[in-house]
Amino acid sequence: MATKSVSSYVPYQVIEPATPNIQAHLLPYLRSWPWYLLCLSLALTGGYVYLLYKQPIYRIQASLMLQDEKKGNTQTNPLKELDVYTPKKVIENELEVLHSSTLMSRVVETLHLEARYYRNTKYGKREIYSQSPIVVLIEEGNEDLYKKPLEITFLGDKAVSVNGRRIPLNQSVWTPYGKLRLLTRKPVSASTEPLVVEVMPRTAAVNSYLGKLKAEPTSKTSTVVHLTLDDAVPEKGEAVLNQLINEYNLAAVADKNKVASSTMKFINERLRIVQGELASVEKNVESYKANQGITDLSEQSKSFLQTTQQNDAQLNQVKIRLASLNNLEEFISQQADKRGSTPATIGLDDPVLLGQISKLSELELERDQLAQTTPEENPIIQSIDKKIQATKNNIRQNVRTMKSMLTSSREHYVAENQKLEKVIRTIPQQERSLMDKTRQQTIKNDLYTYLLQKREEMAVTFAASIADTRTIDAAESSSGPIKPVPVVIYALFGLVGLLIPTATIAGKTAMNTRVMRRGDVEGITQVPILGEVMSKRQRDVLVVAPNSRSVIAEQIRSIRTNLHIGRNEINDSQVMLFTSSISGEGKSFLAQNLGASLALLRQPTVILEMDLRMPKLHQVFNVDNSVGISNFLNDEASLADILKPIPGYPNYFLIPSGPLPPDPSELLSGPKLKELIQGLRENFRYVIVDAPPIGIVTDAQLIAPYADATLFVVRHGVTPKNCLKILNTLHLEQRFQNLNIILNAVGGSDAYHFNNNYKNSYSYK
Repeated sequence: MATKSVSSYVPYQVIEPATPNIQAHLLPYLRSWPWYLLCLSLALTGGYVYLLYKQPIYRIQASLMLQDEKKGNTQTNPLKELDVYTPKKVIENELEVLHSSTLMSRVVETLHLEARYYRNTKYGKREIYSQSPIVVLIEEGNEDLYKKPLEITFLGDKAVSVNGRRIPLNQSVWTPYGKLRLLTRKPVSASTEPLVVEVMPRTAAVNSYLGKLKAEPTSKTSTVVHLTLDDAVPEKGEAVLNQLINEYNLAAVADKNKVASSTMKFINERLRIVQGELASVEKNVESYKANQGITDLSEQSKSFLQTTQQNDAQLNQVKIRLASLNNLEEFISQQADKRGSTPATIGLDDPVLLGQISKLSELELERDQLAQTTPEENPIIQSIDKKIQATKNNIRQNVRTMKSMLTSSREHYVAENQKLEKVIRTIPQQERSLMDKTRQQTIKNDLYTYLLQKREEMAVTFAASIADTRTIDAAESSSGPIKPVPVVIYALFGLVGLLIPTATIAGKTAMNTRVMRRGDVEGITQVPILGEVMSKRQRDVLVVAPNSRSVIAEQIRSIRTNLHIGRNEINDSQVMLFTSSISGEGKSFLAQNLGASLALLRQPTVILEMDLRMPKLHQVFNVDNSVGISNFLNDEASLADILKPIPGYPNYFLIPSGPLPPDPSELLSGPKLKELIQGLRENFRYVIVDAPPIGIVTDAQLIAPYADATLFVVRHGVTPKNCLKILNTLHLEQRFQNLNIILNAVGGSDAYHFNNNYKNSYSYK
C-alpha cells in the first residue's frame, strides 16, 4: 500500500482560551461533599463545646431622669424659693459626668471591684460575686499581685492558703503580694470550695467598667438617661449601676451644699459682729437710763425719734448694700482663681446683678464638671473661661455703678441726719442723749433680726438639699444571657466549617498546574477528544480480553469504535501513533489495550515499541528483546526476524525496540523507517506505534508523517496545562495527521463522558 504524503507545516500563534464556565469550577467542590459534611460537623461540634465553656454575658439596665435647663425644670420642692443658687443641668454634660473616671473610681473603691472571684467548674472558670465567702482588700499592693492569680484554699475558719502560703483571715497581713486583708462574708471551713482571685490595678478596673458602660438619653426631647452595663455576673452589674447612680446623686448634693455653706459662713461672721455691737449699745442705754433716772420721753421726742429711726434704717440698708458690694468686689478681684465658692448677696435686690452672679456660679460649676473628664486645653473649657471673665467684668461694672448710686444715697441720708440732729439739739440734753442711744439700739436690733432670718432660711435650704434626679428604674439584669447567642455562634462556626474545605480546594486549584478535568483540556486546545478512560487504583496490564466486561474495557472499545467513524476505505490498513507530553501518562497502556481490542475483531494487528530510549512493552508481554526495531533500522535484521506474536491473543503481534541505540533520532530519520511502515501496512490491518513523549524528544514528530491518526494521551493530575498549549500549536500547524486526544485516569463526575449512560443499564465486573 502507498503511504500518504507528509503534510506541510502552517505556523500559528497560540490564542488564550476563554474563561471556563461556572459548572466546571463547581465540580471540584461538589465532588468533595463528604469533606464539607465532615468539616461542618466538626465545626458545629466546636461551636457546641465553645458554648459550654464560654461564660454567658448578661445585660444590666437602669433609668435615671435628670433636670435639664434646656427642657424645663421639674422641681416642685416647696422650699425652692429659699435657694440662693440652684444650678441647672445640661444633659449632654451630665452624660459625660456619669461616664467619668472620678465617679467610676468611687464605685470601684466602694464595692472593692479591683478583685474578681472565680470558681473552677467542669466547664472552666466561672466568675462569682456575692457567692464568694471572702473579700480581698488591697491595702498596699505590689506588682506581683497583678501578675499572677491568687489561688485560695481554705484551711479552716481561721486561715487560708494563698498560692501555698498560709495567711490568717480577718487580719491585715504583709504577704509577697503586699499588705492584704481577707475578710469573711460567711462562715468558712476546710470543706469550702477553693477560689481563684484575679486582682487588677484601680485604673485598669475603672477603665474596664467604663468600657462596658453606656449612658445615653432615651430620645432627643427626653431628660431620661438609659444606663447599660454588660457583665458576666448579673448581681455585680446591678450593684455597679446602683452605686454609680448613688455616687452621682451624692456629688450633685455636694455641689449644692458647697454654695449654701459659703453663704452660711458669711452670715455667721456678720451675726457675730452685729451681736457684739448690739450688746454694747443695749448696755449703754441701760446705763444711761439708770444714771439719769429716765423712764419715758415726750410725744415730740417720740416723733423726732421715729423720723430719725426711719432715716437711720434707710441709711443702714445703704451701708449693708455697700458692704455686700465691697464683699462682692473683693470676691471678684481677690478670689478669681478660687472656684467652688459663691459670694454673699445679702441686701442686694438688683435683678441684673443677681442674674450675673448666678450666671457666674453656673459657669464655674459647669467648668468644674467638665474639668473632671476634659483636659484644660479643650476649646470648650477655654470658651467657658472667656465667658467667666466677661461675666466678672460685667459684675465689676455694675458694682461700681451701684456703689456710686448708694454713696450718693448715703450722703443724702447723712445730710438728713445732720438736719435732724440740729432739731434734736433743741430737746433737753438728757432726752437727746437717750434718743441717740435708743436709735443705735434699734438699728443694731433690726440688722441682727434680719441676719437671723436669713441664716434660718439658709439652714433650711442646706438641710433640704437633694439631687436633681429621680431613679425611674433601678438596675435590673436581663432574664437570659445576651452573649454568646447560640444561633450566631453556630452560624459562625458553620461558616468556618464551610470555608475551610472551600479555601483548601480553591487554594489547591489555584496552585495546581496539572490537568484535572475535561474542561481544562477543552478550554486550552482545539484538538478533539476521542474518548475517556476512567481512573482505577489497580489495573491489569491488559484489561481488554475475550468476554471482558469491565468499565475500562468498554471505554477502550468505545475509542476503537470512534476510530472507524468517517473512514470510507474500510479495507485499507491504518497506522495509529500513540504519544503524550511527558512520561507516565499511560500511552503505552492505552496503546497495548487498543491493539488487543482491535485484534479481538479478528484483524491482524501489530504494535511497535518505538520508544527506543525507555522501552517497556516487551517486559509487559514477556517477549525477547534481543532483536527488534533498532536492528531493522540498522539493516541488521528483517521484518520476519523482529515480528513477535503475543501469547493468548491471536492476530496480535509485537515488534520490540531491540537493543538501545546510541542515536535513536538519527535512526528514525533514515529511509528504513519508511520501509518498515510500508511493510507492516501490507501485512497488517492495524499498525499501532507506541512513540516517546513529544515534550521530551522529537521521535514522535519524525514518525508522524507515516501515521494516519495520532492519539495524544492526556492524564488527569499528571499532564501539565502548558503542554496543552504546545499541543494546540502542533495541531494548528498540522504536524500530526488526524490528531485526537484520549483522556486517561478520569475520576469523579468527569468520568465516562461517552459511557456514563451505560452504567445505569449494564453491570460491569
